[in-house]
Amino acid sequence: MLRTLLPATDTHGRSLRTRVTRARVRLRRLYHGHTRKALRFQMAVLVVDLAIIALFIASPVLRETPAFLTIDFTVAAILALDIAGRGFAAREPLRWLRQPFVLLDLVILATLLMPFWLINFGFLRIIRLWSISQSGVLWRPLRRHGYQEWEIPARAVVNLITFLFLATGFVYTTFFRKGSGIEGYLDALYFTVASVTTTGYGDITLAGSWGKLTSIVIMIIGISLFVRLAQAVFRPNKVHFPCPQCGLQRHEPDAVHCKACGYALKIPDHER
Repeated sequence: MLRTLLPATDTHGRSLRTRVTRARVRLRRLYHGHTRKALRFQMAVLVVDLAIIALFIASPVLRETPAFLTIDFTVAAILALDIAGRGFAAREPLRWLRQPFVLLDLVILATLLMPFWLINFGFLRIIRLWSISQSGVLWRPLRRHGYQEWEIPARAVVNLITFLFLATGFVYTTFFRKGSGIEGYLDALYFTVASVTTTGYGDITLAGSWGKLTSIVIMIIGISLFVRLAQAVFRPNKVHFPCPQCGLQRHEPDAVHCKACGYALKIPDHER
C-alpha cells in the first residue's frame, strides 16, 4: 500500500511545484515584460502607486477625519499585495528582499499598519515617489511614446517634490508644538518652500540649535535641487540617439560624430 501511495504523492508534489513555477513566470512577465498585456498591467500598477503617493501627501490632513484608518489600512493592503507579488515573481526572493527599495517599502508598510505608534516616521512614505522614479517604472510611458527628452527634467521635478514633502513632514513631525509658530501641516509646507527658495520671510522659524541646523540643510539641499531643475529645463536642446559604440544617449541635433568617442552617427531625420 505504501509503495503505491509514494509515486502518487511524489507526482502530486511535482505538479504543484510546476504550477507554482508557471505562476511565478507569468507574474514576472507581467511586471517586467513588454507585451501589450504586460504594459497594461504595469500602467495599472503605476496608477495605483501614484494614487497611494497622493494619499501619503494628504495623510496629515486626513488624519483628523473618521475615514483615516479605513483609507490607511486599504493602502496598506494594496502595498502589501504589491510587495508580495514582486517577491513571488523574483528569481531570487531572498536577494530581492535585501534591496534598499524593498526595505524602504517594508518600512512604509509598517508605518501604514501602525499609523499611531509609528506616526513620527510617516513622512518617510513620500520617499516611495523617489524610489519609483529611480526604478524607471515612472518613465517607461515616456520612452515608449518617444518623449525621452522629457525624462531628465521630469526626474528633477520628482526629486524636488520628494524633498519638499519629505522636509515638510520632518518639520511638521519634529517641530510642531504649541507656541512653535507652526500651527499645522500647511505652515510646515509654507516654511519649507520659503526656506528652499531662500525667500526667508521670517514669520515662521524653527527654535533651538536643531531648528537652525534643519533650516540650513533644507536651504542647501533645496537650492541645489532648484539649480538642477533649471539646468534640466533650460539646457540646450539635444536629441535622444544612443551611440552604437560608446552608448552616449544625447547628442546635438546636427551632430555628425559622437563627441565622446568620435563614432560616425547617422541620426534619422525624425529625431531632429
